[in-house]
Amino acid sequence: QVHLVESGGKLVQAGGSLRLSCAASGSAINNLAMGWFRQAPGKEREFVGGVSWDGSSIYYADSVKGRFTISRDNAKNTGYLQMDILKPEDTAVYYCAAKARVTYFYVPRSIDGVDFWGKGTLVTVSS
Repeated sequence: QVHLVESGGKLVQAGGSLRLSCAASGSAINNLAMGWFRQAPGKEREFVGGVSWDGSSIYYADSVKGRFTISRDNAKNTGYLQMDILKPEDTAVYYCAAKARVTYFYVPRSIDGVDFWGKGTLVTVSS
């Protein structure tokens, strides 16, 4: 079993930056591929980005490419989502997710591609 806890969400102004963290426990994070997803009010949950367990492969949704950066520190069992040039349309609950026992190059890119979810952290971007 894997337990994921997100943190770092808050209210920020448009154009600002924010870094979310995802702390993993219950299993070695270096066996986990991690993904970030978000769900805005009234909308479906969508993929934001994902990273392989060794950190060598990273994918981003087109809507965040060039503005968001995913990283991970396996020594700290933590993943990160650095969000820059934030826009009001980035307002959402952000979820960390993971899939265990994957190949080193696997990157989750859909809701079906993960097995474990955090409870989410709210990011609000004001205009």
